[in-house]
Amino acid sequence: MEVTINYNGQALSVEVTVEVYEYLDRADHKTENLAHEQRRHWDGREFDEYIAFTEGVGAYSETPEDYLCRKETLHELLAVLDGCTEAQRRRFLLYALDGLSYAEIAALCGCSKTSVFESIEAVGKKMKKYFADHPND
Repeated sequence: MEVTINYNGQALSVEVTVEVYEYLDRADHKTENLAHEQRRHWDGREFDEYIAFTEGVGAYSETPEDYLCRKETLHELLAVLDGCTEAQRRRFLLYALDGLSYAEIAALCGCSKTSVFESIEAVGKKMKKYFADHPND
């Protein structure tokens, strides 16, 4: 069978076997189907993502109220941390955000594990006191 292929921008007619012709035909169909799918999903999402989004089980979308509550809580936490010493703040953040152990923080800061424990406990007490004094602000 004779097929025409593009090679370096030139159209060439080549004689191929039936198996090769069928393989090239299937490849053309797959390319055509892919182009069709891409046209159907013009925004670039996969089809299953499109279904999940239209069915309402897409990615978490924060409401304006949730956003404000999260921002206010963050502001309150930062206000408490501003009332701590630099060492307490650094040790607490390494523990709470980075998940480091007392020993890792002690090695990083050049202090004892007891100092790290006391710093983290002090920040925890300040947080508890702040939120006890301001229950529903």
